Amino acid sequence: MDYNFNLYSKYYDLLYGNKDYNEEANYVSDCIQKYSAEAKTILEFGSGTGMHGLILQKLGYDIYGLERSEQMVMEAQLRGLKCEQADIIDFEMDRKFDVVISLFHVISYIIENASLEMVFRNASKNLNSGGLFIFDVWYSPAVYHLKPETRIKKVENKDISVVRIAEPEMHTNKNVVDVNYTILVSEKNSDKWNEFQEKHPMRHFSIPEIELLAKLTGFEMLKAEEFLTGLEPSENTWGVNFILKKIG
Repeated sequence: MDYNFNLYSKYYDLLYGNKDYNEEANYVSDCIQKYSAEAKTILEFGSGTGMHGLILQKLGYDIYGLERSEQMVMEAQLRGLKCEQADIIDFEMDRKFDVVISLFHVISYIIENASLEMVFRNASKNLNSGGLFIFDVWYSPAVYHLKPETRIKKVENKDISVVRIAEPEMHTNKNVVDVNYTILVSEKNSDKWNEFQEKHPMRHFSIPEIELLAKLTGFEMLKAEEFLTGLEPSENTWGVNFILKKIG
């Protein structure tokens, strides 16, 4: 994941202020209860600023987060989430969990095959026998059918206004979309403004691709469904949620 997420993370919560974290966390909890009703401990890959984790914590789970962005880790810890700065491709931990989750397309940021295999093996290594690995990704049929578009988002609070321009660049043979962000930030109490750019490469996946990767790393695939709705994925389903079970 060769990108600078620390600048973007400064405005992350503002940009996603309308995201329904409660609905998403409750959906994940329902998935856990459906396939592993006794599960109590969760390891979150890419815990961000802690929004999903804190809700799951209130739902009774013992959750621990791993996040690459130092800025996000500090914000999550201030909110009360137990977490640490770590790269999910390469980390060591002496604890096993009932469930590993990775939300908001974190797995789609892992674009290289070798790194993907390492992430899946890390999930397996830190799961109890029969544990679940739950994650959502961009879905290839939808990416090719709907095609990414340039999008502009404007948000503000009492201090700043933020404009984010997202310009996609598709790499068809790699199953990757580079999302090129331009962020414009203006201060309301002055004439100061700042502009910066970041590139976020995003990989999209097919169901057979994830199924093969699961078998390679010691999992069986229990379910692939549209995130939140639980419907069967289609060419109009941008985000697909996968539920894997550790074998043995």
